[in-house]
Amino acid sequence: MKVLVTGVTGQLGYDVMRELKRQGIEAKGVSRQDFSLTDMEAARACITAYRPDAVIHCAAYTAVDQAEDEAELAMKVNGDATRNMAEICRDIRAKLVYISTDYVFPGEGEELYAPDAPTGPKNAYGRSKLAGEQAVQEVLKEYFIVRISWVFGIHGKNFIRTMLRMAETHEELSVVNDQIGSPTYTVDLARLLVEMVQTERYGIYHATNEGVCSWAELAEEVFRQYGSKTRVVGVPSSAYPTKAVRPKNSRMSKACLDAAGFEHLPGWKDAVGRYLIELSAEQ
Repeated sequence: MKVLVTGVTGQLGYDVMRELKRQGIEAKGVSRQDFSLTDMEAARACITAYRPDAVIHCAAYTAVDQAEDEAELAMKVNGDATRNMAEICRDIRAKLVYISTDYVFPGEGEELYAPDAPTGPKNAYGRSKLAGEQAVQEVLKEYFIVRISWVFGIHGKNFIRTMLRMAETHEELSVVNDQIGSPTYTVDLARLLVEMVQTERYGIYHATNEGVCSWAELAEEVFRQYGSKTRVVGVPSSAYPTKAVRPKNSRMSKACLDAAGFEHLPGWKDAVGRYLIELSAEQ
C-alpha cells in the first residue's frame, strides 16, 4: 500500500507520517513546499505522479480567528481544494481520509453530537471545513471523514505548549471554563487513521481522546502532571472575546467507532501524560 499525506509539516501530518513509517507502510509526505493547496493543477500533477492507494488529507487552513477576515481564502483551501483532492482520488481510485472538525456543529447544549447530527457552523473556519465535507460526499461514493477537536502534538503550536510557556512567568492564569470538549493527541489519532485507511469501513467518524473537559480543566491537569504551581482561574468565554465564535459544546459521540469495530482513543488525561513525556524528551 502507498499512502500520500498532505500537511506533513503540521502536528497531525507529522505524526501520521511517523506512524506509517513505524508500520512499514510506503508513504510520501507533502507540504506547501511541494504545492499550494490552491494550485489545483500542481496538486493533481504531484499526486497523480505518485499514484497512492490512499490520501490522508491533513493539510488545511486552521487560523480560526483570521478566517473571519480571510473567509474566501479559508473556503478556497478547505472547501475548493478538498473538492479537488476528492476528484483526484476518484480519478486515480485512491481512498481519501478527510480531517474535519467539531466546528461544523453549532456548539450548543450539552448532548453528544452524533455523526449525522445537524450541522450549523458559527464561524468562517467551520463553514469552510463543512464545505470540504460536503465536497467529499458529493464527489466520492466511499470516503472517510474524521472529525477531531482540541488537537495537540509534538510538531507545532498548541494549547498545552502555550500554557506551559505562560506558566513560566505567571503564578496564576485565567482560562475559559465554559467551552467543553475533548483533546486529541495526534499520536493516538495517527494510529487510528492508519488503521482506518487499511480497511473499507468507510463513513463519518468522531475521533478524540476519551472523556470531556473544559479548557480550564485541561490546563489544570497539564500543570498537575507537569508539577507546575501555577493556579488556574476559570472564567467565562465573555472574559476573552475572540473574533470567531467558539463552540460551547464540542462533545462528540464515538458510537460510530464502535459500530465499525475501531477502538476508542485512550483517555485524555493519559494522553496528556504521554505528551508531556514526549515534550521532555524533546528538550
